Amino acid sequence: MPGGPSARGAADVVVLTGADLTIDDVEAVARHGARAALDEHARERMQEARDVIERLVAGGQVVYGVTTGFGDLATTFIPPSDVARLQENLLASHSVGVGPAFPTEVVRAMLLLRANTLALGHSGCRPLVVDMICELLGRGIHPIVPEQGSVGASGDLAPLAHLALPLIGRGEVELGGQRLPALVALRETGLEPLELGAKEGLALLNGTQMMGALAALFLADADRLARTASVAAAMSVEALLGTEVAFAAAYQLARPHPGQVAVAAELRHLLRGSALQESHHGSAHKVQDPYSLRCVPQVHGAVRDALDHLRRVLDVELNSATDNPLVFPEGGIADEGTLATGGGLVISGGNFHGEPLALSLDLAKIAVAELGSISERRTALLLDARLSGGLPPFLVASSGTNSGMMLYQYTAAALVSENKVLAHPASVDSIPTSANQEDHVSMGSISARHARAILGNVEHVVGIELLCAAQALDFRLAPTDAPLPGEGVREAHRRIRARIRHLDHDREPGHDLAAATELVHAGVLADLVR
Repeated sequence: MPGGPSARGAADVVVLTGADLTIDDVEAVARHGARAALDEHARERMQEARDVIERLVAGGQVVYGVTTGFGDLATTFIPPSDVARLQENLLASHSVGVGPAFPTEVVRAMLLLRANTLALGHSGCRPLVVDMICELLGRGIHPIVPEQGSVGASGDLAPLAHLALPLIGRGEVELGGQRLPALVALRETGLEPLELGAKEGLALLNGTQMMGALAALFLADADRLARTASVAAAMSVEALLGTEVAFAAAYQLARPHPGQVAVAAELRHLLRGSALQESHHGSAHKVQDPYSLRCVPQVHGAVRDALDHLRRVLDVELNSATDNPLVFPEGGIADEGTLATGGGLVISGGNFHGEPLALSLDLAKIAVAELGSISERRTALLLDARLSGGLPPFLVASSGTNSGMMLYQYTAAALVSENKVLAHPASVDSIPTSANQEDHVSMGSISARHARAILGNVEHVVGIELLCAAQALDFRLAPTDAPLPGEGVREAHRRIRARIRHLDHDREPGHDLAAATELVHAGVLADLVR
């Protein structure tokens, strides 16, 4: 499903330097068909690191993952004659993923991120490996990657093994809507499988690119969702005869959290020029608005701040070396855990550990769940004739004969309740693996998958609020001399009504719900807050 406008067109190429990949780039490749290519300076860096690996193998030195086994088998030496076989066995043995396959956009994002981290030049693989990944992207060859099986350290091993298998002609792929053996797809598109060299199998599957891909797409969607939630809130404020006074700049600056200040400014912008607000300013219909109206800046703003934290983490993670060991061709002084070579260093550490992503994704998914929670409360106000300021029960003219939008809130409530389970932080759990060699893991892959599920639920919930708020505004605007809402709210109402008609009497709501959710997901209203 398209995710909204991108910074690049489908014909553009994202050039991989390892240092400056953005979330816009990820969306361009994952969702809009942009190609990827290796930067020439990055190619040179990769070759320098590869030369270090070749010298190690030729010299018979013991280096984890290069001339040894993996995990608890790190003390098992592998002779040079078996090094290539070791890498192929690594991919095959680690492809233990289960569950449904990731959608194409996630797989494309994973391929892009894997290529970019290799482009940094610390992984020790040949530039040819990145070229091959870029060929898969360009030719639409998408590995079949099961969703489950990663514990988030040593990175996303099982998913990345499935991602890499097609490079050597193994595993399965999707090509042109068909599921095929990878070797068949490669040869149908004029490619031959790679024969991996030392370290290259490990370089392909040690890292956080499943978590990172899901996080990048989640954040792109969550940004549109958060801005659309401001639009929905402003519509509900108008429809419920709420006041904009609580959004005043001076009031917000008395507690200047960045997200809170930004959301309040968005609400003032959406409500600008509201005759409907002016029409009831002198009314004593209520002393204060309910929290779900009055505290939108405080709640939505805290969500924005949590998403901004994830953005800062991703800015680093998308452009980092996350496999192990890492190669430093420039050399230096060897110390503990470091193998000095004639022209560089190989250091074994833990950059594959997903904790930075796990913690930030857990925070972000909780935050997005809160967007849904407060949205459902506004929907409930709109539907309750005792609290809605004169709107008909369940927002239908002939209630009783018609149930109107009564059940919309049931669905929103069910999704919000489901999110409470999904929002449990996965990062607080750890189950040791590899005979206790890998004795603390992040479970960030679960954080990422749950974040994606929560976001989908909240898109439905905010879509439901948009439907109910638009319906309520229809009643407010029915008299010919009715005061008009703010300019931003008025335009949002117009865009919704261009796609979804007023509910005159009961009808099957499936089309309306799907259309409203697509409005949210595609960001059709998000630009109104800029």
